[in-house]
Amino acid sequence: MGKKVIILGSGPAGLTAALYTARANLNPLVIGGVEWGGQLMLTTDVENYPGFVDGIKGPDLMENFRKQAKRFGAEIINENVTSVDFRKNPFQVSTAENNYNANTIIIATGADSKWLGLSSEQKLIGRGVSSCATCDGFFFKNKNIVVVGGGDSAMEESLFLTKFANKVTVIHRRAKLRASKIMQERAFKNNKIEFVWDSEIVDVIGENSVTGIKIKNIKTNQVSDMEVQGLFVAIGHKPNTDFLKGQIDLNEKGYVIHNGTRTNIDGVFVAGDVYDFRYRQAVTAAGHGCQAAIDVEKFIEENNL
Repeated sequence: MGKKVIILGSGPAGLTAALYTARANLNPLVIGGVEWGGQLMLTTDVENYPGFVDGIKGPDLMENFRKQAKRFGAEIINENVTSVDFRKNPFQVSTAENNYNANTIIIATGADSKWLGLSSEQKLIGRGVSSCATCDGFFFKNKNIVVVGGGDSAMEESLFLTKFANKVTVIHRRAKLRASKIMQERAFKNNKIEFVWDSEIVDVIGENSVTGIKIKNIKTNQVSDMEVQGLFVAIGHKPNTDFLKGQIDLNEKGYVIHNGTRTNIDGVFVAGDVYDFRYRQAVTAAGHGCQAAIDVEKFIEENNL
């Protein structure tokens, strides 16, 4: 099956790219994954996406994205990409079910938050458990919050959350932080931030929302309870690029190396969190999807594809 455009991923970046390329009569194929929709499918209330005065549920927002792209002719399939071949044009994209070919590719597979791996944590994602302070901090005004992590991201999240929270407790597995010196100093100077060292969370307490956590000191094995209303996990993200290794340039953390929306392969473009490890917002990802789509349209015209 030959296409002018194949879009890999169905979060805000991928579906915005689908909308724009569809409206340009490029008839894009979106390979969205079995679990489509990206990180917003794990989010309850979204209040920072423009245009929704009263907010919108994350899955509802992504359903709107999907319907709008399909309205203009985008074809969306829920299959997982297993491999790609970018050695020659047209490029080949393979899933467990089929092989697809296209003259241009937009990679918009995003990045997944790294979690603690607790079943209780997974149950309460979007109900007190979060991996994005910028997205969800507003909902925790005057609450007691825990942040897990010891790097710059954890310190940035903690400092941001002090704008809303009554208290922020940082829990770290080691006796010292990995964060840069300046970020450590800022965190240590903030009287709303406290630290619990040499410890890890072993359980998240709560039925419909987070009410507390169980903490284990990894040196003494002593377990204690802490009453909190929010848990922010800031131990990093993993870009969804395993299937791209050996086919395209990636940095040491696995993010796609880019120049604007272009990659090192002519005709292969990138959008969203699969390369953007700084902002990681739905609105920025959507903007990247728009940019990639416009660049793809221009590439197709210039190369008479």
